[in-house]
Amino acid sequence: MTELLVLLVVFFAIFTQSVAGFGLGLVSMPLLTQLLGIRVAAPLVALIAITAEVLLLIRYRDDLDFGAVWRLSVASIFAVPLGVMALHRIDGDLILKALGAIVIGYSIYGLSNFHLPEVEHPRWGYGFGFLSGLLSGAYNLAGPPVVIYGNCRRWEPREFKSNLQGFFMFNSLTVIATHALSQNYTRAVFTHYLLAVPAILMGIVVGIALDKRFNPTTFRKIVLVLLVIVGLTLMF
Repeated sequence: MTELLVLLVVFFAIFTQSVAGFGLGLVSMPLLTQLLGIRVAAPLVALIAITAEVLLLIRYRDDLDFGAVWRLSVASIFAVPLGVMALHRIDGDLILKALGAIVIGYSIYGLSNFHLPEVEHPRWGYGFGFLSGLLSGAYNLAGPPVVIYGNCRRWEPREFKSNLQGFFMFNSLTVIATHALSQNYTRAVFTHYLLAVPAILMGIVVGIALDKRFNPTTFRKIVLVLLVIVGLTLMF
């Protein structure tokens, strides 16, 4: 039963990433953490993420602006190890509650349609990238700071998806390397990853096929409401 639930979670997370351009970690981490525990879920989601991000970047590669994401990537490289270290040095219950709070906070931000001011200077990317690296190292939640940064930089829709996939790919490589050095890749992690590969491929195929048919705003709001509920279950 657990294996089937893992497949469903991975499929929905990849589907969300394919349609919205982000959301893989937001959807998968809270749910897989409850199914497998944070010690398995964190390195597992990193492997799932890099697989999906490479495939999605192939699709959006023509719109990637490396100049827009290199500052984010450089800053995240220094922050990811700090996030991974937190997995071993902070109480597991506290990590889960913090994960729930982050998911709820971002979901409320997304639902509020709060209009952030425009960020004109790209040097802000260092700060957003560092925060993203911390969150991705500990929770695989690189998305929220970078999504906020992209909105503040007024990226166009296709540029937004492409730049996110480019950053996520570089970030995931750092996360995977750090987990490997920390010896977090166990037999359980690789077993669940191999199990998840068909769900990854199916989620991408279905997501790309239905991308044009969904109202992205409505779909995003539905996902965010579900994430609020998931975040509450983690906290309480």
